[in-house]
Formats: sequence, C-alpha cells, structure tokens
Amino acid sequence: MQRIADYTMQYSTDGTVLLHPDRPEARYSLPRAVKNFRLLMKDKENTGLVFKIYEALPPRSFMPRVQNLAQSDLGEFLRQTERDLPEILDDHAALRRTPKGSLAHAYCDFMESEGLTAAGLVAEAESIGRPKYDDMAQWFGDRSRDLHDMFHVLTGYGRDALGEQCVLLFTHGQSPSHGHLLIGYAGSLNIKMQVKGSNAPIMGAVQQARRTGRGSPRLIEQPVRELLKQPVDRLRDALNIPEPTVYRECHKIWASEGIDPYNLLTPDNESGELVSA
Repeated sequence: MQRIADYTMQYSTDGTVLLHPDRPEARYSLPRAVKNFRLLMKDKENTGLVFKIYEALPPRSFMPRVQNLAQSDLGEFLRQTERDLPEILDDHAALRRTPKGSLAHAYCDFMESEGLTAAGLVAEAESIGRPKYDDMAQWFGDRSRDLHDMFHVLTGYGRDALGEQCVLLFTHGQSPSHGHLLIGYAGSLNIKMQVKGSNAPIMGAVQQARRTGRGSPRLIEQPVRELLKQPVDRLRDALNIPEPTVYRECHKIWASEGIDPYNLLTPDNESGELVSA
C-alpha cells in the first residue's frame, strides 16, 4: 500500500495533484466518531455531525479509489463535463426538459417534495469548517457527497430514519467505510430500540441495501448527465438496483402496527447503551 506522502507527488490526467501537500493526514478516531454519533442520535437533522463521523473514520481504501479514477480517461472526462455536480443537479428547469419518466424528473420530484437542494447539502458539509484543497481527494469526496440524494431516488429509499440507514449501507456497498457502517448499523439498532415489539425486519432491510450497493456498478464513476436522461425504471435494471422489498415490508408492517416511520428517532433519545454494546 502506498504511503500518504506518495500521493502528494502524483497527478491526475489533467495535472491536478492527487493529494495536496498541505492537507493534514486523516486521523482515525473511533471515540470521536462515537461521540458525534451520540450527538446525532439526539439531533438527527444535524447533517454536519454525519460529516464529522466520516472525518473521524477515514477508510484506507479512499486514496487508492481516488487514484484509480483520477488517473483514468473516465476521470478526466468526468472532471471536464461534470466538475460541479450541485450546479447541474439544482438546475431543475434544465432537468425538467428531459423526457418524462427520466431519472431527472424523478430526482426533481424528490428534491422538491422534500424541500432539498444539492447546494444545501454542500452547506451542511462545509458547516463543520474543514478547509478545502485543490486536489483530487477534494473532487472525489465532493462527488461522493453530491450523489447522496440521487442514491435515494435510484434505490427507492425514503428520508425516514430507516430509509437513511439503508442509503448509508447502500453507499457502504459501493465504497466501503467504517463511517457508513457505524451510522448505518448502529442507527438501525437504535430504530429497533425505538419500536420494541415490532415485527418489521429492520436489519433485513439494511442488509438488502448493502447487497444492492455491492451488486451495482460504482455510481461515482457513472456520467451523471447521461444517467439523468435515462428512463428511471430502465436505468435501475441496467444498474442492477432491485426494488427495496424488505424496506417496503417494514413500512407495511409499521402501518399495521400504528407506527409512524417518520417519527422513530425522538429528540430525547439516549444511545449510550447502543454504542457501547
């Protein structure tokens, strides 16, 4: 495995350094991640805490993945055509000019119904005050972040608590990291604690999501402009993304049990027992 310093002397096909020499080395800290996870369970809308967890659990495979994409013709093409994904994704007027039934229309419908923007996710990530660097690690990390809501649309997982855990485990299947594992599995166990006695197969839902992520081609390597033009149902088949059947079964069971899936994680929840288990 290459040393971190080696990446500061390598460049992408367009001449951008893979890792800026001024970028501090990522430090792995499980205690720091757990601390921020506990805070997240008390304030699940604080997306900035999610990025702090990721920052505390940097995956060893991150820079090799950056290198493989950045030093390829595909990486150069993506940099030239899709340098700023939020600018593309937030131009709903342009996206709506694609054919009805396209991923673009499904994405716009999702974002508008949820009151979300791609720029808003960027603001959440930048709220923790991390400096930005002109390197390929920044581009790769930003691209991964900017695809999060598109993952919701392609997989069919909603923004309820379980849906978010499923998207995180789908993302882990695509790009393994301990951050996604911690939030995805610990968050799912926390849901089970909130709905004690429910017959919903919560862990089965997140396991299915993880398998789907593993079985689908890496979406970070796909040309997003082209994906947005495609019929969303046909695209899911092409990308090997099946229906989220177990997740939907959970929602069906909760409906029969009188449980609101969008109100599972209460603000006063304490997760100490969960994290230490």
